[in-house]
Amino acid sequence: MDAELVTLIGGSLGKLGAAAALSLAAAGSALGTGAAGSAAIGAWKKCYAQSKAAPFLLVAFVGAPLSQTIYGMILMGNIVKASSTPELYPALIGTGVLGGMAMGMSAWMQGKAGAGASDALAETGQGFGNYLMALGVIETVALFVMVFVNKAITG
Repeated sequence: MDAELVTLIGGSLGKLGAAAALSLAAAGSALGTGAAGSAAIGAWKKCYAQSKAAPFLLVAFVGAPLSQTIYGMILMGNIVKASSTPELYPALIGTGVLGGMAMGMSAWMQGKAGAGASDALAETGQGFGNYLMALGVIETVALFVMVFVNKAITG
């Protein structure tokens, strides 16, 4: 194979890693917001059925997993920048897939925790700060992945 073809194929594969980073992180965000959103709707329904005020704060639990999509986008941008370096092509695919998966899992689990938080807050009216801290710890996993994986590809 000539060098131009290798560069073209390798660069495309590097960009595939970039797309994977964003796509997998966004898939996790979709799963997480879906889980938390369903629970929030159920919690609001219970409140209405009991003639209680429905806490608007549940929206914070529903939206929390969206930030992992932003982290995936940041990782994607750094992978695209690094895709001009032929030696990195294989690593960029792995970086995008593994980093995107880790951030996506963080979003999904954050949504599941947000679902529990929605139910608890609607039932008791207490503990919002504690529930938000738990979601923040789960969020930290995605932040660590984004920072450390970006560091690995930017040197």
